[in-house]
Amino acid sequence: MGLPDQVNIALKEWHVVTRALGSGRQTILLRKGGIQETSGEFEVEHRQFLLFPTFLHQNLKMLNPEVHAQFQEHAAEPATISIELAAEVTDIIQLASRAQLQDLDAEHVWTRALIDKRFDYKPQKPLYLLVLRAYRLNQPASIQNTHAYAGCTSWVPLEAPIDCRDATPAIGQDRFEQRRRHIRETIAAAPA
Repeated sequence: MGLPDQVNIALKEWHVVTRALGSGRQTILLRKGGIQETSGEFEVEHRQFLLFPTFLHQNLKMLNPEVHAQFQEHAAEPATISIELAAEVTDIIQLASRAQLQDLDAEHVWTRALIDKRFDYKPQKPLYLLVLRAYRLNQPASIQNTHAYAGCTSWVPLEAPIDCRDATPAIGQDRFEQRRRHIRETIAAAPA
């Protein structure tokens, strides 16, 4: 599908996870209903978006040791945010059980404790795995982290669109499709 020339919506995600997406180390995100959204449920309202790195709620204990060096502790969100990545959702998979993620540890930088926490939070709500194709922007954009971007919300409408022309995929198409297929097959093969 590819990205549009400009995008003005961003998805908030931990800084360390955005780095993993940008390097191609990770191609998935987990989301669950019950977070503050306009409809009260998580919806993939936007299939193409920018990634808005957040720092305040990152938890070092919930990240694999391989990424601990990238962790930056903050008492507050920084005044300026660097938007370096865009992404496109290629797949949305509703997870029925924790077992479906058991064999996907190589696909993400989270600890098993974080995944357990995501499943255990509001267990009546489904957990969704999003497969993302991440793109590094040709020209990262530095934006002021205004009050409008604060709070526990996933989607952030930006004040001005950011140029996504000539964005470079984090990993090549063949490798991405191979990993995407592996993720889908692993989830389908696990007990529900």
